[in-house]
Amino acid sequence: MAVLSLDHVSEREPPIDPSGPELIYVQAADRIAGRIERGELVAGARLAPERDLAAELGVSYDSVRRAMEVLRERGLVITVHGRGTYVAKPQ
Repeated sequence: MAVLSLDHVSEREPPIDPSGPELIYVQAADRIAGRIERGELVAGARLAPERDLAAELGVSYDSVRRAMEVLRERGLVITVHGRGTYVAKPQ
């Protein structure tokens, strides 16, 4: 299965605003959640590695790690240690 990158969509979205009212990791989580909700990232798809996502979103690696925690809490992604992070199947 191919790894899904966020690159193909990032050109249409404004960059994450570090001085905005939302925390950076929440903005990153919301950005990825929006792509899942719009069907741009489908159930079972593997996300790019966190370091790659950080570079694509223009945020730190730590911000992406915290964003993934938020997405796991929301039930939108599942992380399998040593394998990667996948879009969760709708419940």
